[in-house]
Amino acid sequence: MMPPNGETKIHPTALVDPKAELGEGVEVGPNAIIEAGVRIGDRTKVGPMVHIQGATEIGPDNVIYTAAMIGFPPQFLGFDGSPTRLVIGARNTIRELVTIHRGLKMEEGSTRVGDDNFLMTGSHVAHDCQIGNHVIMVNGALLAGHVEVGDRAFLSGNTAFHQFVRVGKLAMVSGLARVNKDVPPYAIAEGHPAHIRGVNSVGMRRAGLGPAVRMEIKRVLQRINQPGRNPSEMLDELNSEDYGTEVQGLIEFYRTSKRGVLPFTIQDSTAATREKHEKDED
Repeated sequence: MMPPNGETKIHPTALVDPKAELGEGVEVGPNAIIEAGVRIGDRTKVGPMVHIQGATEIGPDNVIYTAAMIGFPPQFLGFDGSPTRLVIGARNTIRELVTIHRGLKMEEGSTRVGDDNFLMTGSHVAHDCQIGNHVIMVNGALLAGHVEVGDRAFLSGNTAFHQFVRVGKLAMVSGLARVNKDVPPYAIAEGHPAHIRGVNSVGMRRAGLGPAVRMEIKRVLQRINQPGRNPSEMLDELNSEDYGTEVQGLIEFYRTSKRGVLPFTIQDSTAATREKHEKDED
C-alpha cells in the first residue's frame, strides 16, 4: 500500500541518516540502513535489511528487495576512499542480495544503471559498470569492473564477465558462460570460454525488428566471421555497403572493440534443434 498523501513511510527499526534525502511516497522496510549522502526518488520501495550508502542516487519507482547492498565501495585493493558515485535510474527491480558498487575514481565517472532493469537474486554489478535499459541479469550473473551492457541484453544465471567487456544491445548470454571478450549486439553467446553460436532472433522479434532486418543482421554477423578471412578486411568491405541503422551499429561495435569480440562458431548438424527454435516467425 502506498503511504497516504504521498508521505514517506519508514519502519521504526530502520536507520535513516538525517542527511539522506528521501522523495515523496518512499517506503523503507524493517532494519534497512540508509546512510548520509544517499538520494532516493519518489515512490521507491526499500525492503528489509537493505543497506544503501555512499554518494548514491536512486530514481523513482524502484523496488529493492531484502538484503540488497547498494553503493558500497569498490572491491579494489587500491581504492583510496574517494566519494565516488552510483546512479540508478527509474522503475528497476533489484532482488534479494544484489550488490551494486559505486565508481573507482571520481575523474573517470561513476557506476550507472539505467531504467526498467531486472536484477535477480545474487547478481553483482562492480565499480564503473554501465548498464542500459530493460536489461535482465539472472541469479548469480557477475559483472567485473567497467563492464558495459547494452539495452535489452539478457545475462543468464551464473554468467561471469571479465572487466572492460562490452555486451551489445539485445545480446543473450547463456547460463554458466565465461565471457572474456565483447559480445556483439543481437548475438547469442555460450560456453566456457564463451563463443557466439547464433543470433537472438526471438529477442529481436520481440523488440519489433522485422524479418528483413533480422536476416540482414544474421548475414552480416556471419560475413564478419567468415572462415579463412580476416575480420578487419570484412569490416572494410561491409563499410562500403549501404546498411540500416541496426547493422551499422553492429559494424561499429566490432570496429570499436578494445578487448576483441568473441569468436563465431558455425553450427553443425547437432544444432538442428536450436536452429528450429531460433527460426524467425514472420
